[in-house]
Amino acid sequence: MEKILSLDLLIKQIALAFGLAMLVGNLYAIIQNKRGATPKGSTGTFRTVRAYWLLTVGTLIATWGAVSLIS
Repeated sequence: MEKILSLDLLIKQIALAFGLAMLVGNLYAIIQNKRGATPKGSTGTFRTVRAYWLLTVGTLIATWGAVSLIS
């Protein structure tokens, strides 16, 4: 039980979850943009470079979290 409530484990899980959320969310946005779909009521333009940058950062954070959980 003590291992489940460990602060070190919790921080690693949060890093993994945050990275995966960034990865999945930006990947979804990129796919929707390529299909030509836009969010309802959207007024801005899609920033492709920003989406790919955040996808890369999310991948790095998710990898970091996963490797931390394994070790």
